[in-house]
Amino acid sequence: MSDTVDTALPVVADIGLIQRIIPHRYPFLLVDKVVDIERFSAAKGIKNVTMNEPHFTGHFPSEPIMPGVLIIEALAQTAAVMVGVSADMADKELLVYFMAIDGCKFRRKVGPGDVLELQVNATRGKPGGKVWKFRGVASVDGEMAAEAEFTAMMDLPKEDA
Repeated sequence: MSDTVDTALPVVADIGLIQRIIPHRYPFLLVDKVVDIERFSAAKGIKNVTMNEPHFTGHFPSEPIMPGVLIIEALAQTAAVMVGVSADMADKELLVYFMAIDGCKFRRKVGPGDVLELQVNATRGKPGGKVWKFRGVASVDGEMAAEAEFTAMMDLPKEDA
């Protein structure tokens, strides 16, 4: 991992740039903005949790709670955006696949009105590499909601020969 930051690198990815990097769309796009991007190293995603998200109609109608697996997915999307921004992957049809999720723990409920902060740090991976490992912590108002280590493969579609 590089300790230097490319000054040409955006330190914020808004929703437009996010959608140019990862293929996810409503209702499965789970990150609204990625800030504090440190090239190939770390970033913080922001997810504004709202009542109109489809999972709240059944999870649970009397006490809407964001499913934990979606929190982990939001961490992974943040990581993919961080790598995508760092590697200038906008408009290149980057696909990302989970390979492993380890040490996953849920600490607090997340519901409508919460702002989920998604801190991810790369623990293994290198520019141009396909396999990356991350540590992620999701929190609300400074209180940990979930944590996990996860491994993902970053893949570009093969170009026609």
